[in-house]
Amino acid sequence: MACAAALAAALGGGSPALAAAVPPAVGIMSVSEVPTTSGPPQLTHLDAANYSDTHPGSAPAGTNDFSCRPTSTHPYPVILAHGSDASAYSDWSEIAPRLKDRGICVFALNYGGKAGGRSFGTEDMYLSAGQVADFTHRVLAATGAAKVDLVGYSQGATVTRYFVNRLGGSAVVDQWVGLASPSYGGVFYGLVPLVESVPGAKDAVGLVTTTAVAQQMQGSDFLNGLNAGTDTVPGVGYTTIGTRFDEMIQPFSNVSLHGPGAENILIQDRCPQDQTGHMNMVYDPFTVSLVVAALDPSAPVAPCQSVPLGTGMAGMVGR
Repeated sequence: MACAAALAAALGGGSPALAAAVPPAVGIMSVSEVPTTSGPPQLTHLDAANYSDTHPGSAPAGTNDFSCRPTSTHPYPVILAHGSDASAYSDWSEIAPRLKDRGICVFALNYGGKAGGRSFGTEDMYLSAGQVADFTHRVLAATGAAKVDLVGYSQGATVTRYFVNRLGGSAVVDQWVGLASPSYGGVFYGLVPLVESVPGAKDAVGLVTTTAVAQQMQGSDFLNGLNAGTDTVPGVGYTTIGTRFDEMIQPFSNVSLHGPGAENILIQDRCPQDQTGHMNMVYDPFTVSLVVAALDPSAPVAPCQSVPLGTGMAGMVGR
């Protein structure tokens, strides 16, 4: 969250075969980890983020049980990928237990961290995609499953889709779900066009914020390469869930995918009075139920309720 704020301030969210497909990042270090200390479920993003700060290495309740075996009802484990400058716990403490309660084996990693740091999703996204690939194959080996389902929030959606589309992940992924996915990046309230108009400014964004933030800007080399030709690949079901009131991705239509196999869900098309934004989506009851239903169609969708604009923003911006 702090990365996006820093952007605004400066201008005024392995496997040898797979690793070979990831462009080299000379001099860039990136670490991942599998959190194993289960933390309590949380009702707000801020509460989860604060808990994660004081309890580093926490895992969302119900995740990373490598003894879990898929059932015939839910044959594919679900892997959750968090957003920028965050952790598995901060972003998935509400959704993960709900999936576990449906009888699904659930896993979540912390990816793309700076060595020695406490936050993740800040480093080169090419390397993060490789970390997702390695973790996926670890989950497949442990559970004996033939495939997995992937759910990514914000940056996590793009990192997981890179694995699916560009690193051979389509062979082992059944469904991909992108929540607030920066599929075609964001212009950050018009700041990206301003950056592009200043010689050299675009190259400096990664230094002022993080490498991952720069790669999520509309028109970045990372996104152009990911979406070149087609933004989906055969054999995988794609679902995006977006909001008209996204604080990070403008235009909000940049969340949508256009290739075969893509279903794009806009929250307000199904619940007009729910004005939840980017920061609140992973803790908004209606949105959470859409995610669960995308993976388990038998799950009920929560009643449509009014959610005021800006809900969940206080305290999250500038973290």
